[in-house]
Amino acid sequence: MTVTASFKTELLSIIPNLRAFALSLTKTSDRADDLVQETLMKAWNKHHLFQAGTNLKAWTFTIMRNEFYSQMRKRGREVQDSEGVLASQLATHPEQQGHMDLKDFRDALETLPDDQREALVLIGANGFSYEEAAEIIGVAVGTVKSRVSRARTRLMDDLDVEGESSYGPDSISTQIVGMH
Repeated sequence: MTVTASFKTELLSIIPNLRAFALSLTKTSDRADDLVQETLMKAWNKHHLFQAGTNLKAWTFTIMRNEFYSQMRKRGREVQDSEGVLASQLATHPEQQGHMDLKDFRDALETLPDDQREALVLIGANGFSYEEAAEIIGVAVGTVKSRVSRARTRLMDDLDVEGESSYGPDSISTQIVGMH
């Protein structure tokens, strides 16, 4: 749907009123100008929703007011850090190794015998108790414990895992991230 000439003309004529209203809301001319621009863009893009013969000024003021309060809500969730102090303290460990570790784990999990993999997934991934897993599989609780133990041992061997220190970021990235 095309924008009519009367819509364009009337929209242009209310820009001074929009700017005055924006100044009353924002208290600064640069923010007011940004708010007017955003309001005009929204009005232009939504021109097909405007009912011809109704009050365009009131319609655009409503758009501006809604936009202003949306921005205020958004700013309330943002943290001001113009000097970059907070940003300089943010650091995360690299993720590439984690993706590779997960792929290796999935590959090793697939090599387990079906009964061990089933028991390990029920206990480790789904959070069932040994008793619940035994009931699901239809075997004794001791059998489930044995299967899970053998599965864990085999995965540790296949993945060359010696203990907790084998997981997570390496010592170099830990030192770098810890410096911040």
